[in-house]
Amino acid sequence: MPSHPSVVVDHISFSWADGTPVLTDLSCTVPVGRTGLIGDNGTGKTTLLRLVAGELTPSSGMVRVTGDIALLPQDVATRPGSTVSDLLGISAIRRALRAIEAGSVDPYDYQTIGDDWDIEPRAVAQLAAIGLPGDESILDRPVAGLSGGEATLAGLAGVRLAGAGVTLLDEPTNNLDADSRARLHDQLDQWPGSVLVVSHDRELLEHVDTIIELDPTVPGGVRNFTGTLSGYQEVRRAEQQTADQKLREADAEVRRIKRQAAADQQHRAQRDRAGRRDAATSGMGKGAEHFFANRAEKNAAATGRARGEQAAEAAAARDLADAAARRPDRIRIGLPATRLAPDRQVLALSVAERTLRLDGPERIRIEGPNGVGKSTLIRIALGAADPQLTDRAAALFAEPVTSLWAPRVPVGVISQRDDLNAFATPLDAVRDACPASTVNQARAVLATVLVGASMVDRPIGALSGGERFRVALARMLFAEPAPQLLVLDEPTNNLDMSSTDHLVEALADYQGALMIVSHDASLSERLGVDRAWSLSRSDEGTRIEDRPVGRSAML
Repeated sequence: MPSHPSVVVDHISFSWADGTPVLTDLSCTVPVGRTGLIGDNGTGKTTLLRLVAGELTPSSGMVRVTGDIALLPQDVATRPGSTVSDLLGISAIRRALRAIEAGSVDPYDYQTIGDDWDIEPRAVAQLAAIGLPGDESILDRPVAGLSGGEATLAGLAGVRLAGAGVTLLDEPTNNLDADSRARLHDQLDQWPGSVLVVSHDRELLEHVDTIIELDPTVPGGVRNFTGTLSGYQEVRRAEQQTADQKLREADAEVRRIKRQAAADQQHRAQRDRAGRRDAATSGMGKGAEHFFANRAEKNAAATGRARGEQAAEAAAARDLADAAARRPDRIRIGLPATRLAPDRQVLALSVAERTLRLDGPERIRIEGPNGVGKSTLIRIALGAADPQLTDRAAALFAEPVTSLWAPRVPVGVISQRDDLNAFATPLDAVRDACPASTVNQARAVLATVLVGASMVDRPIGALSGGERFRVALARMLFAEPAPQLLVLDEPTNNLDMSSTDHLVEALADYQGALMIVSHDASLSERLGVDRAWSLSRSDEGTRIEDRPVGRSAML
């Protein structure tokens, strides 16, 4: 494998048209192979991909790429009017093929096709390899008729088909179910050329060779590590332990110097008192007395200056150690009002002759492939009354599924799309959920989820994804009455790893029932899921299995 880098980012800076800076004097190299690009929301990961792809131009610095480039953006599933053929990037070649079949001898058609006379069977084979139907009719299927996961898979097949030297993937697993993620991992393991993938998916990041983290708090704004995410995190933990130890040592040195300065001062006071007694009893003349007093004062001043310099050096060293050891802010919330008794009936579903129940503070994961009916099951479980929902359930499930009783406790929901655009500021959003709260109480609520004083009056539209998520979290957890059933519907699809950590932290003291729809098994395991309602396809329709979930089953 060549040792030279496939991408070199050389002191680039970039700001939006309104002057908002995104990247400042950033330098990094992307080696040949598979590289994971990580970082908190708002640090500029997607912007960096677009700069590498040439879609954006840096305000200063330069990007050098070895080979051609293919980019799979996050919004591949929302591009209007496109077909699978468009996602694959082969529509122009197919039009040229049809023209030549119809008798065209236009040199432009032959030039468009080049060596790709077999593009259609190769495209279908690539789609089949990624888990989509393997027949040519899919090529003309509208993207609007695909699920988000299917559109992402088709886009992935397109960049693989392009065979570019450098492939850029932006959050490719966001809409993928567990089986599709496994196929993506297999594809990534065998990917030719270089891949730079932006992702917060911990499992995917175990399939890369290099980690690059964008972190504006460190010199140069970037950290580099050769290895997978787990290896990088282990190194970061060791660095944190070393930094913590250096901070403890720096604190001890500051305390030692302060104690020594206090001891010096006490010693001088004792010596001055003894000197005055000796002068009074020895008959020493005034001249001699002034001489010894001046000398003592000069010595004390010199000692004081030395101690002051030591204290300043120790304080500076302590500040550096503190900066190095500073940990990310953590969310800690007491939620006593969410407590449920173990025998409290929460909800129940009838599935043919069986009953699916949620009682007390149980935590249930609803799992299954895309399109199998997870969201439909959630709506039925929450007691939604909709004839269209009834018809869909009848067409979807192999057995009749109905609600025996809707939730008997207050419900809170977090999904991929929040409702914050209805509010001007975070303060307005929280006060809407807690009408009886004062402004100061609402500010205190936001502070508990790390939305500080500088953000509470900021326009909702100006918040980062992580900030919006924390505001939505505050609205849900501090609503009146307090939610005793939380429904999390793919809550972390567009969140960075820090925001996912914040969700886990916020729910550490949650004492109610929980239902989570997620393809992320590690998140479910961290949230302490007890059972799974597992949905699977059969010839008769979707079937539902209620099964216990042990820790080993989640790994």
